[in-house]
Amino acid sequence: MDLTLAHWLYLLGTCLIIITMLFRQNVVVPALVMTFLVGWVYSNSFLQGVHAIFNASLTAAGELFNIFLIIAVMTALLQSLKSIGSDQQMIIPFQKVMKNGHLSFWILVLITYVISLFFWPAPAVPLLGALLIPVAIRSGLPPMGAAIAISLAGHGMALSSDFVLQVAPGLAASTSSVISASDVANNSLILSLVTGVIALSIAYLMIKKSIVPATKQNLIDWENSGDEGVKLDNDDMVIKKGIHSKWFAILVPTTFLAIIVYVILATFSDFVPKIADGSGASLIGGTAIILLLLISIARSYRDVLKDVSDHLINGFVYAFKVMGLVIPVAGFFFIGNATFAAQILKIENPEQAPAFLFDLVQAGQTAIPENAFITGFGILILGMVSGLDGSGFSGLPLIGSLSEAFGQTSGVDPATLAAIGQMGAIWVGGGTLVAWSPIIAIAGFAKISVIDLVRKSFIPVVIALVISTIFGLLFL
Repeated sequence: MDLTLAHWLYLLGTCLIIITMLFRQNVVVPALVMTFLVGWVYSNSFLQGVHAIFNASLTAAGELFNIFLIIAVMTALLQSLKSIGSDQQMIIPFQKVMKNGHLSFWILVLITYVISLFFWPAPAVPLLGALLIPVAIRSGLPPMGAAIAISLAGHGMALSSDFVLQVAPGLAASTSSVISASDVANNSLILSLVTGVIALSIAYLMIKKSIVPATKQNLIDWENSGDEGVKLDNDDMVIKKGIHSKWFAILVPTTFLAIIVYVILATFSDFVPKIADGSGASLIGGTAIILLLLISIARSYRDVLKDVSDHLINGFVYAFKVMGLVIPVAGFFFIGNATFAAQILKIENPEQAPAFLFDLVQAGQTAIPENAFITGFGILILGMVSGLDGSGFSGLPLIGSLSEAFGQTSGVDPATLAAIGQMGAIWVGGGTLVAWSPIIAIAGFAKISVIDLVRKSFIPVVIALVISTIFGLLFL
């Protein structure tokens, strides 16, 4: 088909957003402006362009609200656990087995990965930093080793798969009509484990020689190492105990572990009935609300109405704080998909809706080598570039759109391409390779330079991403 001015404006907008990410600037304004221009030029109506700004964000918000809801609910549950001290009680068993630096490294990896799967690493890092890093350092693990273990396991391996909450897979699939969030989640779980095992193994070998015997002096030296770390009050090191804290410290992780085992069995075997696409997240969310109610009742049945409301409000505030800026960016990429363009541009016949992104790829496919490896690594690099914004999520709608388009020209499964791009975006932007990301908190608790943490993580992460991309292209 012939490309119109609206197509070229859409291409310009995509390039502008990528360039803005490269300069580590916010991409919301370019997304809003280019949405307006594409809508105006396509419809030949200035007023329709104004409508497109709002309609694009409204369409994106409607498609992504389930993601906001699951983040809000899980954050509310975590706050309720904190209110009775169960969050700290869940850590105690791990403190007792951290006997040496080698064990401490892998225990930090395990507990960070498990907690981050359910609650995301950002809310979990203060808990892990306050309670486990000092224990790990006393056991002989250097501060850098503790920080790398938490960073790669949480902000890398757990967040890049996001298998439980499925926020990232949902964003990657949101702008595509052929990619399902469950397919992206399944592929990203496998790729995240491959990437994580390789990155953590290389990182462990790099810091292995610096592990020393366990002594109290390790902790004393670290505590006197300067003012670079996060200041902790004495209360931060005291385990809170509520009447029911121990019971819920057992009940909550056991419940979620049972659910996740069921979801995995339903996905990869025939032992249990299959679950519908997206039902895993709703099962987790519904269970979290029930647990939230039980915890609030146990804490104070007189205040349950207020406590549950407060926790949910704070959860929604957190959800929109970390994800709100994704909506206008996703809205721009939604307008490039024919399925959503009809809603945004108010086209009565959906079959006549433009498919800006797919048309551009089709028009340029003669200049694009139809090679699976070139396509796969191109998506990986684009994902890594999009992660330079420091979150790793804002570029996922673009990743999904391009994965659908390039998948049809290269013969690679679009869900696999989306998972590869998701790996690049979140391993970089989620907090392992950019110093302006949430790993600042990890470096602060470990009393090390965040720049040094990024440098130490660079080689393990890049090698692991390259290998996992090859693995995905060959076996997924």
